[in-house]
Amino acid sequence: MKTKGICYIFGAGEHDGTHLLPGPDDLVIAADGGYAHLQKHGLPAHIIIGDLDSLPDSPEGVPLERLPKEKDHTDMAAAIGYGLKAGYRIFRIYGGCGGRIEHTLANVQILADLARQGARGFLFDGESVITAIYNGSISFPRGASGYVSAFAHSNEALGVWERGLKYPLCDAALRNILPLGVSNEFMGQASEISVREGTLIVVFPANVHEIDYLT
Repeated sequence: MKTKGICYIFGAGEHDGTHLLPGPDDLVIAADGGYAHLQKHGLPAHIIIGDLDSLPDSPEGVPLERLPKEKDHTDMAAAIGYGLKAGYRIFRIYGGCGGRIEHTLANVQILADLARQGARGFLFDGESVITAIYNGSISFPRGASGYVSAFAHSNEALGVWERGLKYPLCDAALRNILPLGVSNEFMGQASEISVREGTLIVVFPANVHEIDYLT
């Protein structure tokens, strides 16, 4: 089981990958049409996974796991599964938002599933990052600014704490039909969101770095 390294997955949605520099321990997966974005930014793919419905040509020289067009799981879900089997526990997903809303929602569900498996998924959407925490916490460094939101993904999220933010929560209960946790604000100090029991979807600015994700 790998204890280091990041699995980068690129979907067909728009994204800016010019700043990405995967390391030698990292795995880069193109989920179907995401391969075109990798080519655009000069990034190599270790493997392409998908049914090729959004990729005009079958690339040469890159391993390909071709999926049937009629299937139960999305290309993105298959790519996540491949990364998990390869031993990766941290996933950075690009091009998984925008376009068809059902695919964006499906990717948010994937984040929740990763969290329940003790893995970490980060879905990059332009200026924002979406992640999920399950029976755990996520902390942000001093100097963070902008809005941060937390939504219950499970029916209820119990024992929710939001510390160091403009609107603190203390041992609160959030429900997945009431967006009580939308648009909190960073105050420039170290902060943390945690949940004792349940799953939270957390959205924060992409320019917030050095977060500490604790399970």
